[in-house]
Amino acid sequence: MSGTAIEADYGEFARHAAALGQALRQRFSIRPGDRVAIFAKNMPQYLEALYGILWCGAAAVPINAKLHAREAAWIIADSQASVVFTSGLERSALEPCLPPRGVNVIDIEGPAFAAHCDGEIMDRPVPRGRDDMAWLFYTSGTTGKPKGVMISNGNIHAMAYAYFTDVDTVLPEDTALYAAPISHGAGLYNFQHVLRGARHCIPKSGGFDAAEICDLAPRLGSAHMFAAPTMVRRLVDHAKTSGYKGDGIRTIVYGGGPMYLVDIVEAVDVMGPRFCQIYGQGESPMTITAMPRH
Repeated sequence: MSGTAIEADYGEFARHAAALGQALRQRFSIRPGDRVAIFAKNMPQYLEALYGILWCGAAAVPINAKLHAREAAWIIADSQASVVFTSGLERSALEPCLPPRGVNVIDIEGPAFAAHCDGEIMDRPVPRGRDDMAWLFYTSGTTGKPKGVMISNGNIHAMAYAYFTDVDTVLPEDTALYAAPISHGAGLYNFQHVLRGARHCIPKSGGFDAAEICDLAPRLGSAHMFAAPTMVRRLVDHAKTSGYKGDGIRTIVYGGGPMYLVDIVEAVDVMGPRFCQIYGQGESPMTITAMPRH
């Protein structure tokens, strides 16, 4: 979904992923274990690109769209990605930073991407093992250049089922609301929502806007979202001024930075017991500890 507009059902989603996987394999010679990058803001096509990569057995390299194009180009080179999905301002800034040969750029909002989605499909995803890499996550590089952390299929399996055990259940009528970058924690949480056939919603803004979230959530109902503590602070500030009580939001998972005690106490006072804290790291995404809402 884009806002409340339906973009695809699961049948269309699967077909597009299967066709993208076939295009990556046939047109770009992507083989199991190869890396394919995504450098784009949140949009419905992002999940189609991600699952197309996984469908053909490749490893996804999602890159934060807020990085400078030179940083993104370094990650693309370091990961040895030969294909990158990108669009808009990210594409126009990235292309001059890439080598003249060796990297195929696909505009995720362009006609070629749409044609790939409507092309010949792969009958089934390429089988991969638990220890095979699925996601190459680059750290923030606080002590030097970013480092590529290899997240395996087993890591993702453990993370998804740990969510069901330690954080919350997921039902088909629920909605994953992507207000934080899909390239990071918010995107990793797509898997348990796909497993349970839930909806996926990208806000029209493509990012986090407190007023937009407070308006959108009641129309979605039973929304789950990942938020950094600063996002929680901004959401609570808007809720206090607007009278919003958290309607439509079932779970806000927060992490990625320190949450001040006074802030989370106020958040629960204003919006109710909707908050779960998680802790993880690149090598063990979202799975080290969890503090449920109660």
